[in-house]
Amino acid sequence: MAVPLLQSAMVGAYVVGRHLRGVKRYPLVLMLEPLFRCNLACAGCGKIDYPAPLLNRRLSVDECLDAANDCGAPVVSIAGGEPLLHAEMAQVVEGLIKQRRFVYLCTNALLMEKRMDQYKPSPFFTWSVHLDGSREEHDAAVCQGGVYDRAVAAIKEAKKRGFRVNINCTLFDGADPDKVSDFFTEAMAAGIDGITVSPGYAYERAPDQAHFLNRQRTKQLFRDIFKRGEGKKWQFSQSPLFLDFLAGNQTYQCSPWGNPTRNIFGWQRPCYLLGEGYAKTYSELMDGTDWDAYGTGNYEKCADCMVHSGYEATAVADTIRNPLKALSVVRKGMKTDGEMAPDIPLDRQRPAEYVFSRHVEQALTEEDRASPKRRRAGG
Repeated sequence: MAVPLLQSAMVGAYVVGRHLRGVKRYPLVLMLEPLFRCNLACAGCGKIDYPAPLLNRRLSVDECLDAANDCGAPVVSIAGGEPLLHAEMAQVVEGLIKQRRFVYLCTNALLMEKRMDQYKPSPFFTWSVHLDGSREEHDAAVCQGGVYDRAVAAIKEAKKRGFRVNINCTLFDGADPDKVSDFFTEAMAAGIDGITVSPGYAYERAPDQAHFLNRQRTKQLFRDIFKRGEGKKWQFSQSPLFLDFLAGNQTYQCSPWGNPTRNIFGWQRPCYLLGEGYAKTYSELMDGTDWDAYGTGNYEKCADCMVHSGYEATAVADTIRNPLKALSVVRKGMKTDGEMAPDIPLDRQRPAEYVFSRHVEQALTEEDRASPKRRRAGG
């Protein structure tokens, strides 16, 4: 199974409990970014474009564990940057597991073999290795040769040691459905436990703006991929209705509160993909964010987004409300031809606001004020 039975049971009970209590907004996955620094510079990444003083900042172990306790999400996805650059990452993972949270440690795997001894196999822990295709496609996506081979070697070593290993795969415009299909088949044959797949989101600061997908191309690409996957034993670590949504068969609004993000700036508004402001506490994020101002049809920046960090929580909630629909997708697979579900109209969306620089300037000002204090303290 792509998702372990224990995780399915515990997360399912958590979701059903909130559904029965009528809770409208609740977190499903905490997106934890303890740092932004990375040892790669992928052209499609909008997470590493910060001045050096901010790239040098880290969330402490206590800040990471407090974030998980504050929001209460049963799953924590540790991203970045490259989390394995954090000197205390093993302590963060160990602390989250003690809280009985399911931890997905996202990594480009360049440091994975070197750091592997610091971690122990657990039903609560999964390595999530970034792979965007076979050797040629992946090395081109990360703008560095040899990365694919090192990632595959790390995956094999982790499986040998008894770890759960997923791959997370981001697809961009121009992806070849035949090559993606072959890659998924090869990845499953290599012994990985599951695939997390997502269309690339158009980060406003990413160096490469030419290869992000719009919604129509996303839907057709995933239909073409899933059609080639019929009869193959691909295992996805995502809900069937989210995959059905990618194939254009569901009309969903995103649920940005389902994957709240905590990083060096605070709690990011409104989601993992958009940094439009930051709250000091989780309660402030939930109570002080105008959620209706965001999402496809509401905000220009959200027009083409179909990423799992926004829509997986919506699909999970729909599964609880309509279990027979979800069961039908499990049994029959995603529909790959015929008419698509209606899309959300964009005629009333508000124009984009470009506020990234303001947040960075504010953070740098705070960093300058804090630096003399750190020097006096010997930090």
